[in-house]
Amino acid sequence: MILALCEQAGGLENAFAAAFGPQAGLFFADAIRNSDSTRREFLRNIAVGAALVTLASCAGGNEPAATDPAGEPVSTEGLEKTDLQIGFIPITCATPIIMSEPLGFYEKYGFNATVVKMPSWGAVRDSAIAGELDAYHMLAPMPIAMTLGLGSAAFGVKLASIENINGQAITIAERHKGNVNGPADFRGFTIGVPFPYSMHNLLLRYYLATGGIDPDVDVQIRPVPPPDSIAQLIAGDIDAMLMPDPFNQRAVYEGAGFIYRLTKDIWPGHPCCAFAASDEWISANPNTFRALNKPIIEAAAYASDPGNRVEIAAAISDRAFLNQPVEVVEAVLTGNFDDGNGNTLSIPDRIDFDPYPWQSFANWISSQLVRWDLQGDGLAPKATPEQGYDTVGKDVFLTDLARELAEELGQTPPTDAYRTEELMFGPFDPSDPEGYVQQQIDEYGV
Repeated sequence: MILALCEQAGGLENAFAAAFGPQAGLFFADAIRNSDSTRREFLRNIAVGAALVTLASCAGGNEPAATDPAGEPVSTEGLEKTDLQIGFIPITCATPIIMSEPLGFYEKYGFNATVVKMPSWGAVRDSAIAGELDAYHMLAPMPIAMTLGLGSAAFGVKLASIENINGQAITIAERHKGNVNGPADFRGFTIGVPFPYSMHNLLLRYYLATGGIDPDVDVQIRPVPPPDSIAQLIAGDIDAMLMPDPFNQRAVYEGAGFIYRLTKDIWPGHPCCAFAASDEWISANPNTFRALNKPIIEAAAYASDPGNRVEIAAAISDRAFLNQPVEVVEAVLTGNFDDGNGNTLSIPDRIDFDPYPWQSFANWISSQLVRWDLQGDGLAPKATPEQGYDTVGKDVFLTDLARELAEELGQTPPTDAYRTEELMFGPFDPSDPEGYVQQQIDEYGV
């Protein structure tokens, strides 16, 4: 078996590096296919290999001992549940949720947590409603939409923390290169977004409208699961997409498209994805919910340090998580990337991680649900902030809890819940969402 391993890897040293590195799953599968050993024999021999690695490590090598970014375990007293299933979509927005498994943040807080890869946002929503998951990676507008019953039966969900800020892009198919210079040039395009109730859809509509494009008339915006987006771009099913990474960077990697604009240019520091759980689950597991937020907040702080991004990229690129080439994920997380237009860029905050759920985020989201008539009866267009926007935001976005937990972790979160948000085409005053919507309509006609 050892000979089979060595032959597959190109030598004993390479065998151990491959077997116990980030690509272990792929390597083991190939080794099994190319050897005569049974799976049981193979797994038994892996234990032998692990012992050999341990012995080699004890033989006086000069490699430094591995560090544990999560740190020392904390007390698990009072937790109602410790075996958890946490759903995620394989995108870099989920970095704190994903990395907390391989880097030990869940374990530190006493959880035997397994992150469960989901195929689409609709599947996340449906699994949440069915009670198949304990907590979930969601798009920031989803807890508002689900709580209000938009796109599904009303189902109470709380947004505990923001997973990432920035981290998306408008990517255009290679065949349109040189033909798009502003929002008006998207007329007639079919554009993919991951879900109707997403920052991607709302930011795309906001941007297109400034070019006189009616998003419901002049273009076709349709949901595309992120893992399907590159194939659809290549096949011509979509002309462009506003997608989460790493799929924008993967489109460049595959020669399928070019990055036209980062969403951080449209709204610097905008929210994208979130960590959430249902009202019902929180009620049944209040101590667990509170404790489970801490590894997420702590992981977000760890990911916010640019010095940790290469390590994180290696940890989450694995087949079990993002299943992407590590160089693609690293390009996203470090912000050192090729845009597909012949430019090599360095934008460290292409994606960033700040878990604080500003109430002004919630009010902007709600304002856009009203502007584009996506709110159904959940938010009356003429509702005052006191009757509509603030009430919904405070019910769904757990800003006070996030602040309290961050302080318990020794962090210094903001003391305010609202702030003026500075977008590309003018500031958003969260105290007057209605005025903001009307101003946008008056200025751009839609």
